Amino acid sequence: MEDEFYRIKRLPPYVIAEVNAMRHAARQAGRDIIDLGMGNPDLPPPEHVIDKLCEVARKEDAHGYSASSGIPGIRKAQANYYGRRFNVDLDPETEVVMTMGSKEGLGSLATAITAPGDVVLAPNPSYPIHTFGFIIAGATIRSVPTTPDERYWQSLDRAMAFTVPRPSILIVNYPSNPTAETVDLAFYERLVAWAKENKVWILSDLAYSELYYDGNPTRSILEVPGAKDVAVEFTSMSKTYSMAGWRVGFAVGNPKLIAALKRVKSYLDYGAFTPIQAAACAALNGPQDIVEKNRNLYQKRRDVMVEAFGRAGWDIPSPKASMFAWAPLPPALKEMGSLEFSKQLLTEAEVAVAPGVGYGEDGEGYVRIAMVENEQRLRQAARNIKRFLVSKGVNTPAG
Repeated sequence: MEDEFYRIKRLPPYVIAEVNAMRHAARQAGRDIIDLGMGNPDLPPPEHVIDKLCEVARKEDAHGYSASSGIPGIRKAQANYYGRRFNVDLDPETEVVMTMGSKEGLGSLATAITAPGDVVLAPNPSYPIHTFGFIIAGATIRSVPTTPDERYWQSLDRAMAFTVPRPSILIVNYPSNPTAETVDLAFYERLVAWAKENKVWILSDLAYSELYYDGNPTRSILEVPGAKDVAVEFTSMSKTYSMAGWRVGFAVGNPKLIAALKRVKSYLDYGAFTPIQAAACAALNGPQDIVEKNRNLYQKRRDVMVEAFGRAGWDIPSPKASMFAWAPLPPALKEMGSLEFSKQLLTEAEVAVAPGVGYGEDGEGYVRIAMVENEQRLRQAARNIKRFLVSKGVNTPAG
């Protein structure tokens, strides 16, 4: 009998878990850790959404199995959202499916459409599900850059020319987790044309659709005419409505891919608890002021963090979107590597960040910083970081 199971052998140690374990141990020891590691929203959902959850949960008939693809009302609400936000028409019956967050949706679709040996193009660095969802399904990953410049397109063309078998799926994620990079509609237009020419499915992860800054709304790939011929897109209510633990997401777009996802899900689960689905409808159909309120709050946190960390001696590029900053290690400490830097920052400065190498080898030299603490805590983190940098002999600004 083998010591390890086939799929478990294909999974490397989860690097980020190492830092998470250290953070947990430090907190257990009574240390005040400022946690900028996990993208776990610290804000509550809207009051009317919680009220709807409680109201429906009190109904005697709300506790049975639900529909794995989502009740009709939730699929219609998501279709209406796409109509309002992106001017995209979706058929709630054939082009929308509810998922247990975008992460489960991507994993289940990977199971549905991937055969062992298939080649999938995935960004590096990327959020782990974008690669490991397909590795678990038996696919081989070929990395492409995350930065959407000319090197990206050259990499796609090289992959099609020199990979056997030819890649059949491409993952895109903008705003990117972890890099916070964004794209415009022209990028998606070029991508859809490329996918049609090369007969490649596109899976777009738009989990950060509403966390955009400086008045520059994110775009959807489905805004491109004909995109539904080759693409599905995943969204999530986790960040938009601060409902991360509720596990509510959606896949929308190409009917063939949606049908495959529905079919696999029908074997794997019975769908989210009905009161959660009803409450999610209330979020999508109700007042949307919470969305702008959250966006403004994260933008203020971003500005405070970039300014305070810069004064502490750590220059961080200001993210255009998402709840993350993708920060190069301070030049004087670059040789330390992102994992060791993250460990020392945790133990010596009591600030937790996520090592970039946990998102792929091209993430080395960076850490991901989540804007999930309030402005006061971000300023405290900056003070702690300044002391840490000084202790390492790094020259920091005066003052």
